[in-house]
Amino acid sequence: MKAIILNAGQGQRLLPLTETTPKCLLPVDGRRPALEIQLRTLAARGIQRATVMTGFGADKVEQFLARCPLPEIEVTCRFNPFFAVSNNLATCWMASPEMTEDFILLNGDTLFEAAVLERLLLAPPAAVNLAIDRKPSYDDDDMKVSIRHKRTLAAVGKDLSPAIVHGESIGLMTFRATGVRAFRVALEKAVRDPIALQRWYLSIIDSMANSSMVEVVSIEGLWWAETDTPEDLADVRAYFSSSRATRSACETAAPVGGP
Repeated sequence: MKAIILNAGQGQRLLPLTETTPKCLLPVDGRRPALEIQLRTLAARGIQRATVMTGFGADKVEQFLARCPLPEIEVTCRFNPFFAVSNNLATCWMASPEMTEDFILLNGDTLFEAAVLERLLLAPPAAVNLAIDRKPSYDDDDMKVSIRHKRTLAAVGKDLSPAIVHGESIGLMTFRATGVRAFRVALEKAVRDPIALQRWYLSIIDSMANSSMVEVVSIEGLWWAETDTPEDLADVRAYFSSSRATRSACETAAPVGGP
């Protein structure tokens, strides 16, 4: 299974931090940027190939990957020339030549602990598996999901009625077997719509829900985060800082020598 990472956008809500630096290259764990954390997490769970979809600051992303290669995972880039005037549906469509086998699709601003990916990969196989989280309430910016029959996706979108919301998409999913071709076909159809450039790729997943091809996998209780705003970025950095401190404390307290 390969991975496709959507990293074409600038991240305007993070300005001025992203004025010249792509959001995926902002440091989150010490000097390590979000993209490196994602690639290390993928590699740790056996993913050996990844395609990074670029747009804003594409040269900087490519230079970073060339300067800091990870031997455990082979990374290539594909450029979306329409990044400045399109949403991520167009970026997904530009990635469709990479969708020739089972793959993982993830947003470039979604970070998660390795256990999240492990839970998704070990879930009962489905044409499409969508990772979701649950919380007491949801705001207007959450990509909300509605479920039927325990795991089958009924709908996904930001405008769902609170009465039918059962969780939110975290921006991570897998496509297997028939789901791969179904997604490509749906993308090809959707991109012909005049408003396609302004749509989210999850609108395609919403349309596929009618065929009962999409199942949800709850990652409730595990850590994940988006990096949309300065507040998000501060929270993510605090998480990694705390994790480093915990690891350091454990290493210091570990007994030395044999029994």
